Amino acid sequence: MSDPKIHSKSDLTYNDYLKVPELTGLQHPLSEPAHHDEMLFIIIHQAYELWFKLIIHELESAMEYMAKRQVLRAHHFVKRVVEIQKVLVGQIHILETMTPVEFLQFRENLMPASGFQSLQHREIEFMCGMKEERYFQFFKNRPEVVAKLRERFDGPDLSTSFLKLAASLGYPTPEKDTPETHEQVLQGLKAIYQDPTHNLPLYLLAESLVDLDQGLALWREHHVRVVERVIGFKKGTGGSSGVEYLRAQTAKKAFPYLWDVRSLLERI
Repeated sequence: MSDPKIHSKSDLTYNDYLKVPELTGLQHPLSEPAHHDEMLFIIIHQAYELWFKLIIHELESAMEYMAKRQVLRAHHFVKRVVEIQKVLVGQIHILETMTPVEFLQFRENLMPASGFQSLQHREIEFMCGMKEERYFQFFKNRPEVVAKLRERFDGPDLSTSFLKLAASLGYPTPEKDTPETHEQVLQGLKAIYQDPTHNLPLYLLAESLVDLDQGLALWREHHVRVVERVIGFKKGTGGSSGVEYLRAQTAKKAFPYLWDVRSLLERI
């Protein structure tokens, strides 16, 4: 076995490329003295924000490929996000290693900060088509954040991109799913699900979007369980009702038409 190469001081290193010193220097507990578990809390949430950044990156690519009618490439990037979601669901349970009393030792230092204020999480929801004006209130004192979120709100989303793609490929679907067009959307997509073999690329993309939607729902469900286990039914640090609010969010769907179309299918 040859000896490892001796690199010069100017050569790129692992730590340089990944900015490891900068990354590991971003954890600053607010409790004094710093409570042991606050480091866990910070790192878990910082890791989430890094994964959210990657999800946004991949969903942007998926929409670009939909616009180009490259169905399988779009499917590829959506499926990557689905795999990331599996990591997110598992990661949240690390917080359960923190006892309720331990969290209370530093929880007050977080107020009024809240997960509501995760810009990237809201961007992901908007990119999936779940656009709600009420979320802007959580950023009202940060105009630069509002501007970024408004850009996502007004921009393309996966739901509309998929319907536009289907229409461009000859399926008689409206370009938006609204209460007025919902039945027409279902009828236009029925052929894809009634005969997946002859509509395979679009079927695979549709099902990857269902996987994505299910991943969002599973993350919400696991999130609410962890929150209930750690803080019970206390109010959220941002002033929400806490568990009650989070539980109400678990039924949200990004692509309701891809769930509803199954009710129209017939035995062959």
